[in-house]
Amino acid sequence: MNTGEPELSGLCAAERRVLEIQAKLHRWASDDPHRRFDDLFNLVADPAFLLVAWDRVRGNKGARTAGVDGETAHYIEAVRGVEGFLEELRADLRARTFRPLPVRRRAIPKVGGKVRYLGIATIRDRVAQASLKLVLEPVFEADFLPCSYGFRPNRRVHDAVAEVHHFASRSYEWIVEGDIKACFDEISHSALLGRVCKRVGDKRVLALVKAFLKAGILAEDGTLTDTSAGSPQGSILSPLLSNVALSVLDEFIAQGPGGPGASPYERAKRRRQGLPNYRLCRYADDWCLAVSGTKAHAEALKEEITGVLATMGLRLSPEKTLVTHIDDGLDFLGWRIQRHRKRGTGKYYVYVYPAKKALAAVKAKIKAWCRRNTNLPLSVLLIHLNRMLRGWTAHFKYGCSNATFSYLRSYLWKQVVRWQERKHRRTPWKQLRRRYGMWPSHGAVELFDPAKVSARRYYYRGTKIATPWPGTA
Repeated sequence: MNTGEPELSGLCAAERRVLEIQAKLHRWASDDPHRRFDDLFNLVADPAFLLVAWDRVRGNKGARTAGVDGETAHYIEAVRGVEGFLEELRADLRARTFRPLPVRRRAIPKVGGKVRYLGIATIRDRVAQASLKLVLEPVFEADFLPCSYGFRPNRRVHDAVAEVHHFASRSYEWIVEGDIKACFDEISHSALLGRVCKRVGDKRVLALVKAFLKAGILAEDGTLTDTSAGSPQGSILSPLLSNVALSVLDEFIAQGPGGPGASPYERAKRRRQGLPNYRLCRYADDWCLAVSGTKAHAEALKEEITGVLATMGLRLSPEKTLVTHIDDGLDFLGWRIQRHRKRGTGKYYVYVYPAKKALAAVKAKIKAWCRRNTNLPLSVLLIHLNRMLRGWTAHFKYGCSNATFSYLRSYLWKQVVRWQERKHRRTPWKQLRRRYGMWPSHGAVELFDPAKVSARRYYYRGTKIATPWPGTA
């Protein structure tokens, strides 16, 4: 693709140019499902794409963290200069001398004593990856199926949960809760590049993708290891590549005789014959398969999926991959989905509400903040708590969350009052109440009340989710 040398008047002009080219790529990919794009590398090195990529990397919270070269985004702005940095990166890309540096590996503690390994790339590599993603994403978005929701534009966790709720309320009562073991660490490079090759014919782009996959890992003890499989978790390009790899599962279910491609007549016929119908809902490497049939049907489908994932070098975790009835309930993406009898009636409905693990996590954060230094004024504590609680309640208000919010209100009040008592050990409770109020406040800052957030229903959008590119379906 001939990009020319546009004179950019600023970031707005660059974003407008990138959006126009992305819309063209998405339209061409949608019109011809078998088209291979042979000239994409010029776009990766295009000044507009690099400027937008820099803006996204700079605006990310991780910009404050350096890679193996020790350079942060602030260092590049203050010392090297953004314009010179992007010109140098562009020159390296066009001259084919760009070589990604190893990612810096850091262990992030998980619940249960386990750790998740995060790969921190250099700022230079992050900008190149972001530019590459801007080019590849509209192409592969034309192929991704509606059942996939993770790390895709205009899609969110609530859509995935709403889809499970939708089908569980319509006779799909058996749920296969899928957990892929170390997904980002075990994806086969050859199988992944094979799927990328189906859409990308530009050898320079393929070589760049392979270079990022093979960049290596620098461990915390200074040991440098090669990467023969997987894509570093935390990389800008990894979510897109993982969706490309896991789309093999989406396609297998979509092409199945009882999958979403079956007509209503065919699904009814299969039910009469005692055969299962099924629907997949996937958010990155977390997925649920809703089955309208028996537990034996769900177990058989789980075994078939095991074979499909093996083609990408992936395997299911035997301990975490479960077959559950909707009456027993399941935890999915921080939500609890379970069928209960409606109070006061004999009817049963599927309800969605925050999972106990999500509630325990926010309680732990509240407790941690309230255990910090009591020498600070109350307003500082309230500001931090309010910021966290507003985000948590905004996420979990799309469900049957009123009871959870009321419980959280009580827990929050007790923790803040105990903080006040530790701060003023010799002050009676009545005096503290007159100073800070029954509901804690300090000056113009008042403690956020979770119980005042009204829960609402998140409506299932199905296949009606629009793409971010104008003029495309």
